[in-house]
Amino acid sequence: MCAVVVQARKSGESPVELPGFLYGFYERKLQRTLKQDQIPRHIGVMVDGNRRWARQFNAPTSQGHQAGADKIHEFLGWCQELGVKVVTLYMLSTDNMNRSGEELDLLMGIIANTMDRLDEDEDVSVHAMGAPELLPDYLAERLNKLTARTPIQEKIHVNVAVGYGGRREIVDAVRELLHDAVAKGRNMSGVADELSVDDISRFLYTRGQPDPDLVIRTSGEQRLSGFLMWQSAYSEFYFCEALWPAFRKVDFLRALRDYAGRQRRYGT
Repeated sequence: MCAVVVQARKSGESPVELPGFLYGFYERKLQRTLKQDQIPRHIGVMVDGNRRWARQFNAPTSQGHQAGADKIHEFLGWCQELGVKVVTLYMLSTDNMNRSGEELDLLMGIIANTMDRLDEDEDVSVHAMGAPELLPDYLAERLNKLTARTPIQEKIHVNVAVGYGGRREIVDAVRELLHDAVAKGRNMSGVADELSVDDISRFLYTRGQPDPDLVIRTSGEQRLSGFLMWQSAYSEFYFCEALWPAFRKVDFLRALRDYAGRQRRYGT
């Protein structure tokens, strides 16, 4: 079951699972409570818990990663149905690159297949975020191909964070800013004196996109792990106990309902 920890205590929602035949009714009821102007424009998702899901069934880790990949396509369908315009998926962090070579090889192949499935949808645009030099050539090439593709009629924009680290993104942005200043013949002292938040934002991986309104993390963990560190300064956060492969539309609608009930503040 998903809930923000504090909100769950206040709401009094029962942790008891509903019988399967009631879920369709409950989904429709939840969805009717959401107004279009309450739907987040940009949602960031930390797709966490694939390996733990596999362990629950004594299944190989690769099966958990494949179930997580299948859930991504299901989730994007929900987002399109509800009118979400931008989704950022945290699929593989730079820290994950320390896993065993065997697991990484399987995971990279699953991610590549996921990209192929996204490529089949002509109404989806994809932008790759991360360090392509950390990835095998075949995966980096597929990500570049998808990023370069122009959709026929964009219904949803998907940022794929693969080989991604939030600190690295900020360093890369500053590095690119400085290279740009040098190319334009600017004085470094002047650049430092005039440097602003907007200057750095112009060189982030998500440049030109709205910052995420809502960030969801599954698996019960309550930390960002470097995800969109700069962009999430004023995002709302929703932490969900369900492991990503087990994340249901009901859980997503609960997250949106919780978001709709919040009063967003921007430092005022």
